[in-house]
Amino acid sequence: MLKFRKMTGGSKGFTLIELLIVMTVIGILASIAVPSYQRSTIKAREAVLMEDLYQMRRAIDAFYADNARYPDDLQQLVESRYLRGVPRDPFTQTEDDWVIDSPEPSIEGDLPPGFVFDVHSGSNLVGLNGIPYGEW
Repeated sequence: MLKFRKMTGGSKGFTLIELLIVMTVIGILASIAVPSYQRSTIKAREAVLMEDLYQMRRAIDAFYADNARYPDDLQQLVESRYLRGVPRDPFTQTEDDWVIDSPEPSIEGDLPPGFVFDVHSGSNLVGLNGIPYGEW
């Protein structure tokens, strides 16, 4: 049969050294986890940006194919139901910061009708691949 010793009054709780060791381990684990979390949120925003750009460019091309002209603005794509809504730029957090490229003149010098030929992010940040988001 096992006998248990009665604990004396001074041995309850943790020592200061034990608490410092635990806090140090938690700090080390947090310093490893936070940069990984931040990188994954940036990668998720980049994925959203790439998908938004793809969908808007696809809608611009479909508008041109159906109307033989480019849209005057992104809102015209929404009004014509090529897009449900102008997406929010995941880095600037607004719908109005998209940078619009106009169509270039043809070889004959004629400018195609419409104003929206291509679209880019209005953010001045640089992506994880080293290319600024405004050039995607």
